[in-house]
Amino acid sequence: MQIDWKEVSNYFRILPKKVDYLLIIQILPLLFISSLLVKEINPALFHKQLIYYTVGAIGFFLALLLPWKKILWWFAPLSYLINLLLLLAVDIAGKSILGARRWLVIPGTGMTIQPSEFIKISVILMLAYLIHRKPPPEEGYGFVDFFKLSLVILIPFLLIAKEPDLGTAMVLLLTGFGVLFFIGVRWRVWLTVLLLLTVSAPILYNHLHDYQKKRIMDFLGKPSYHVQQSLIAIGSGGLEGKSKDEATQTQLKFLPIASSDFIFAYLGERFGYKGMVTVILLYILLIIHLLILSRIYSRDYLIKTVAAGLAFLIFIYMDVNMYMIIGMAPVVGVPLPMFSHGGTSFIIFAVFFGILLNLIAFKNYFQYNADAKITMLEKDALKRNEELERRKRSLEALKKRKKNF
Repeated sequence: MQIDWKEVSNYFRILPKKVDYLLIIQILPLLFISSLLVKEINPALFHKQLIYYTVGAIGFFLALLLPWKKILWWFAPLSYLINLLLLLAVDIAGKSILGARRWLVIPGTGMTIQPSEFIKISVILMLAYLIHRKPPPEEGYGFVDFFKLSLVILIPFLLIAKEPDLGTAMVLLLTGFGVLFFIGVRWRVWLTVLLLLTVSAPILYNHLHDYQKKRIMDFLGKPSYHVQQSLIAIGSGGLEGKSKDEATQTQLKFLPIASSDFIFAYLGERFGYKGMVTVILLYILLIIHLLILSRIYSRDYLIKTVAAGLAFLIFIYMDVNMYMIIGMAPVVGVPLPMFSHGGTSFIIFAVFFGILLNLIAFKNYFQYNADAKITMLEKDALKRNEELERRKRSLEALKKRKKNF
């Protein structure tokens, strides 16, 4: 296969002009505030976070450069299948930590990966590919199409819930069905799903692990130790917050997991109510921007699905984490997106944003370039036919004039 270097050069020339830089600018304040908090909690974790940022930036630029409209037809099914196999491998040879088997050890490195994080991007890309191939009718998807798309979500959901990692599984489930709701499904389908969930709720509860039931009971009754310390940290921050040395809940290690799952509580202790509202507004503006993009490009189901999926993923992560630390939701291991300390989640979001920006930048590029030669040939042929017809009419008119003369 011969590479068309002119087309490659044109591709990279167009890219910088079409990137939605506002989307990138909106993420930077979240990273800055997060870095500041992590550095105060533990400088060693901050240095590790910088490595994550570097890897995430590389992943972002690679995702931004790849021609997704050309490769998604094979990449989406392949990545989905590979991630399902990784989830199955966790059940067979996964590493167990604190009673949960969620990680795979990378041979020869001692490092671990969590396949349940990677499957989120695969599920949304697979949904985007399938929806792009068969868009919903005007009234929305019916039962058959809804069932087919639901299988893409439910299979990894069950595998993740079995690890057990119900928090991540629920995030995936809500994100996937949130995307389908946004894309369009008939109301009769949603009513049926709601009735089935209502009837099966007691059965599903009985299949939960004991510690999961305990988390629900703690949520309904007295707050757990983690939530109590989190509320103390937020309450002590007041309106303006405290200096680093006066933030005793975190500095004296009363607040558990302060750099990751409960970092929003430290934000409240350090910068007070104003700091928390600022971060919430940053998230809201980012989510609104993503939803606006999905509406602007509503006829391009690749962009619409990926933008909506990213918006739902951030919204659900943010809501679950914030409600969790104030005792409004059971305590589960769900980080604050692009804010909590951690590598896998940040890298996934970085790649996700890169894919979305590429899809937007080259919305019509590949369609034009793939058909450009055919289109030009058709136009040239049409012009030649028109010219021949014009000459034919001119000759006939000339013959008539000669005959009359």
